[in-house]
Amino acid sequence: MAIKRKFCLLAGSAMLLASTAAWSAEIHGRSSTQFLWFNDIFTEQKQAEFGEYLNLSVSKIDKDNKLTFQGYGRVTQDVRNGEGLNGRLYYLYGDYRDLYNKVDLRFGRQFVNYAAGTALIDGGKIDLKNVGPVAFSVMGGRNVFFDLYGEGTRSNDFAFGVAAYLQGFQKTDAEVSYFMKFDKDGIARDQLGASVKQYLFNSVKAYANARFDMPSETVSEVLAGLKYFPTSDLIFTGEWYQSYPTFDSTSIYSIFAVDRYQEGVFRVDYTINDKIGVNVGYSKQDYGEGADADVYEIGCRIRPIEQVQVNLNYDKRTGYGGKLDGGIAEVIYQPTKPLELAAGIHFDVYERDRVTGDETARKFWVGGKYKLAKNMSASVRVEDDNNASYKSDWQGRVVFNYDF
Repeated sequence: MAIKRKFCLLAGSAMLLASTAAWSAEIHGRSSTQFLWFNDIFTEQKQAEFGEYLNLSVSKIDKDNKLTFQGYGRVTQDVRNGEGLNGRLYYLYGDYRDLYNKVDLRFGRQFVNYAAGTALIDGGKIDLKNVGPVAFSVMGGRNVFFDLYGEGTRSNDFAFGVAAYLQGFQKTDAEVSYFMKFDKDGIARDQLGASVKQYLFNSVKAYANARFDMPSETVSEVLAGLKYFPTSDLIFTGEWYQSYPTFDSTSIYSIFAVDRYQEGVFRVDYTINDKIGVNVGYSKQDYGEGADADVYEIGCRIRPIEQVQVNLNYDKRTGYGGKLDGGIAEVIYQPTKPLELAAGIHFDVYERDRVTGDETARKFWVGGKYKLAKNMSASVRVEDDNNASYKSDWQGRVVFNYDF
């Protein structure tokens, strides 16, 4: 019920501000009304529901436009199985920037992303800037997460973090941070993190992220990458990723031994002209103890005429965990400016192990989008999945969007 009340608060705030003639505030956002039907994977029953998604932004509240409000949430009503009303408030916060030209304040429900960790919190975030080449940030509040039926947060769930990051360097970004999460049993996460991004020679971007889990004294995650773009049409990407899974310190799973996962990626994207673009990629996956896999990818985007675009993609995987051969073919057709039609086929042949042999998974879908006015659009998508779980799994959605 708390989520439903907060969603009503979000909608009520929009109406209140809109009806207050004395204010010069600008209110913008999107209302998305949707009808969805699908198979519930938990109950294996057909499900149908109406949903209302509301995205709200309020600005120009004060003469210097320092104060803004942002909100986004949804409410859904099941119309088939009697599950009733459900809702989620994803964020709703006030943002005040440039207090004394040095402080940014943000209070409310918000998503905070530090190199050391991320959290959706009911709380605050304060940034101190313009005090030299290094800026500082601190955040804390109630740690919010959702389960199948709504918000699953308990009274002892909290998150806290601090960060220091470079400011004023056009081609360099860097951050070091600390993140801590609490639950009913105490400290669940205690992590350090760092990230860096550097542009070189106007054609190279180097970047890296790392996290260190303090209770296990383990580097839990590392990503290092390099992008080389000699022209705006050609991009080379190389990445190395390593992950050592860690669990909350208060979880029973934290005592289990796991293997380190590593992956190397090389990819090339090339836009030949306004009619053709291609991409090719290779990934080497290492699961530890001699278990590895190879993944190959090739794709293209073709526009034979102005109104038509064809997207083709092929993937091949061999090694640990089975093999896969699959592809995607999609066609987008725009007969008139407000109307867009699309259809696609996803087809995979895979083998988990030699006992099961080859299995297939197929998806067929059609869709369309029509722009009714400058601020209104409607869309529909219907798909049928055929796989090991379902011989025929029809699902779809109808959407009406209104921008204000």
